[in-house]
Amino acid sequence: MKSFEERLEQLEEIASRMRSGELPLDDAVKEFEAGINLARGLEKDLAKIEKRVEILVNKPGSEGEKPVLELFPELDELSHGAEET
Repeated sequence: MKSFEERLEQLEEIASRMRSGELPLDDAVKEFEAGINLARGLEKDLAKIEKRVEILVNKPGSEGEKPVLELFPELDELSHGAEET
C-alpha cells in the first residue's frame, strides 16, 4: 500500500489533469472516480490519525487526573458563550 503522502500526491495529479480540461469525457469520469476513491481513503486515514492524537493528548498525566474529552476545549467554550448571547 502506498503511503499517505504518495496517495495525496496522486490525488493532486488527478486534480491537475482534470483542471487542464484536456481529458476526454470518459477519461475524466475515470479520473474522477479514482480521485473520489483516493479522497475517501485519505479521509479515513486522517480520521484514524485524529483519534490517535486525541487519545495521546487526553491521556491523564497523573493518577486521578481526568482527561479532557475534546481536542480544543477552549473553542467549545467560545461556541457555548456565543449561543447564550
